[in-house]
Amino acid sequence: MAIIRHSETGIIIGDPDRIPLSDISVPQVQRELEEVYKTLILSGSGWRTVFAQDGDEESSTVEIKSAHRVIVALGAALFARLLKQGDPSAHPKIVVGIDTRPTGPAIADVMIRAFLAQGCTVEYPFIICAPEIMAYTAYGSRAEGEQRADGFAYVSASHNPIGHNGIKFGRNDGGVLSGEEAKGLIADFRRTMEEEDPLSMAIQLMETAQPKQVSRVYAQTRDIKRRSNSAYLLFTREVVCGVPQMQEQDKIFDVIGQTLTERPVGIVADFNGSARTLALDGDILSSLGLRFLAIHGTPGKIAHRIVPEGVSLEPCRLELEKKQKEDPAFTLGYVCDCDGDRGNLVIWDDKLKQARSLEAQEVFSLCCVAELAHLVWTDTLRYDRKGNAIDRVAIAVNDPTSMRVDAIAQAFDVSVFRAEVGEANVVGLTRKLRTQGYRVRILGEGAAGGNITHPSAVRDPIDTVFALLKLLSIRSTDTKPGLFELWCTLSNQTELYNSDFTLSDIIATLPAYSTTSAYQEEAILRIKTEDHGLLKSRYQQIFLREWETQKEALASRFNIYSWEALAYNGLEERRQLTQFSDAGRGGLKILFFDREGHPNAYIWMRGSGTEPVFRVMADVKGTDMKKEQELLQWQRRMVLEADGSASNGR
Repeated sequence: MAIIRHSETGIIIGDPDRIPLSDISVPQVQRELEEVYKTLILSGSGWRTVFAQDGDEESSTVEIKSAHRVIVALGAALFARLLKQGDPSAHPKIVVGIDTRPTGPAIADVMIRAFLAQGCTVEYPFIICAPEIMAYTAYGSRAEGEQRADGFAYVSASHNPIGHNGIKFGRNDGGVLSGEEAKGLIADFRRTMEEEDPLSMAIQLMETAQPKQVSRVYAQTRDIKRRSNSAYLLFTREVVCGVPQMQEQDKIFDVIGQTLTERPVGIVADFNGSARTLALDGDILSSLGLRFLAIHGTPGKIAHRIVPEGVSLEPCRLELEKKQKEDPAFTLGYVCDCDGDRGNLVIWDDKLKQARSLEAQEVFSLCCVAELAHLVWTDTLRYDRKGNAIDRVAIAVNDPTSMRVDAIAQAFDVSVFRAEVGEANVVGLTRKLRTQGYRVRILGEGAAGGNITHPSAVRDPIDTVFALLKLLSIRSTDTKPGLFELWCTLSNQTELYNSDFTLSDIIATLPAYSTTSAYQEEAILRIKTEDHGLLKSRYQQIFLREWETQKEALASRFNIYSWEALAYNGLEERRQLTQFSDAGRGGLKILFFDREGHPNAYIWMRGSGTEPVFRVMADVKGTDMKKEQELLQWQRRMVLEADGSASNGR
């Protein structure tokens, strides 16, 4: 058999005849395995490390070490065992996909073989964005009338540099594994690595899978991708409209399409060589009459830093400015990360007469306004004569999400619940809230960008774009207020509503908060203390000392008069924390209150679960960025002192 190439991209998928680990130096691989295992980051959000063979996190090499193959094979085998749920004779169906990182095909090849060796049925759409593989796993095979997929394994390191890679595991509910299942899988993996012979197990797995089986999986790639595209298109319609009935969806899209005919909108999409290059964004948006332009649309051609924050938004911003001069309809742009589950925005600001980037927290807030107003517009969120919500509605977010979301929720009379950082935690909290009778239309990690809109269980930039399009296009009629007018009315800002509004007008009505960007340089620390509970215990002593010496200045400068410590671990939020060390490796927040007892600022800290960094941030009511920077620098100094080295820096 010859080496197989992907017909659309020309990228080598794999060589079915070349069996991984068939020709190795066992002592060398054993030594490599020990080193690789030490660097592996294991969390519910994914298993990640630098997979590039040369160890360079910015490397574009396609090769991975034999030790990496062992890690991947064991992870796949243990996930297959989890899906079998104690029935060794079961044959679970698993969808395997990759983003556009160079090492993706090599990792996927090992996973496919390991799954086949475990008696699984494997489907491989090759390059596919995270929202699409999750939608296809949950809904695609069901629509085709075939065996429903039991789970997925997605090869990606999300926003990490190109030499990194990793794996996300999930069942067929459209999301990653729950926190508890992820912990169980990680525990099984650690036990296998430390107590058994992982190299021999991986070699056996690779030898058991027959080249003909592997070749058959590769041969079906094009057809599986076609089916996944179709499933994703149908699923996106349901997410945008909030209803599964096609006729009801058509009514909503007719409203959007009619307005876009009268008030054209153009969109620039910077795919940055990501997995979204092979999604259907252009088809979905153009079908409504939008003017669509994609840049950096070749799969694997990464043009700039992967994380869609800060300078990464600049190429899209410049392109939007260029297109706006040619066609004033172009007012919006979005930038994806490598797996395409996250997108942040640039807009044409008609007040400033220039294109500008939106902060991640700003984007999420706009989406919350849009989706909550959509619930009101569809009579899903109703009010009594006194203005109190009749229906139980909630927003689920992570702990560093700005308090501007709480202000938005208060206007709609809905609840806000917080979980620890991590998409799996926010999705898990949402599932818990739904069992308690809450309708949770929108959820997400405001500090990270993007949003999750039910019934999706993953962030998706196409849903972010549609949230803003609905705000712009579902306008007031003689018989019914549109989304923006509903928001202005409920937030007591009727004087800011005008029928000829633009996106800049909508943004001007958002609650005013100044918030640290999760990816700015000052938000990231590199600390030496491995025991984060101990670090937070030291921090508590420092904070209490600082509070006594700084409280008068805090009252005068920030209107801060009291505080409360909160811990976030998994799905749990604990308030009135007396021992900061109880937060462990989770998030720790110091929430501040004004003279009247209303929360008006916070400082926050947490070690990343997917990167070797420690994050800090501040959030303060108002538009004075100097106040946010002062609180952030105060937080940095206290954390660094707790770490025992004020000169540690980044």
